[in-house]
Amino acid sequence: MYPEELTAPMIAELTGSGFTELKTPAQVDQAFLQSGTTLCVVNSVCGCAAGTCRPGVLASLDGDKRPDHLVTVFAGVDNEATMQARNHFLPYPPSSPSIALLKDGKLVHFVERHHIEGRSAAMIADHLKSAYAEFC
Repeated sequence: MYPEELTAPMIAELTGSGFTELKTPAQVDQAFLQSGTTLCVVNSVCGCAAGTCRPGVLASLDGDKRPDHLVTVFAGVDNEATMQARNHFLPYPPSSPSIALLKDGKLVHFVERHHIEGRSAAMIADHLKSAYAEFC
C-alpha cells in the first residue's frame, strides 16, 4: 500500500472533477451495473498516470459526448476494489493505469497502459472522445 499523503492528491485530481472513488468490490459491482455509460479510470502512482492518463481523461470530458458516470479505483491502494474492477475488464490483463468504458454493464472499450505510455494527454483525450462518440 502506498502512503495516503502520496496518493491523496492523485485521487483528488479525479474526484475533484466529478469521479466517484470506489473502495470496495460491492461499490465496483454497483457502479458498473448502472444503465448508461460508465468510465472507470484505474489510477496509479506511476509517471504516465500523472503525465498523460489523468490529464488526458479530464480533457476528454469537455466535449458534447461524455459518459454518464465517472468512477475510479486506485491500484496499490484499494486492492480488492481494483481486483473486482479488473474482473469486469476480462479478457484484458491487469494494467495500471488503464481506462475502461462500460455500457449497460458491458465493457465496450479498454485502454491499456501500453496505449497510454508515450502518448500525450491530448492524444489520449482524442482517443477517448472517439470512443464516446461511438458508445455514449
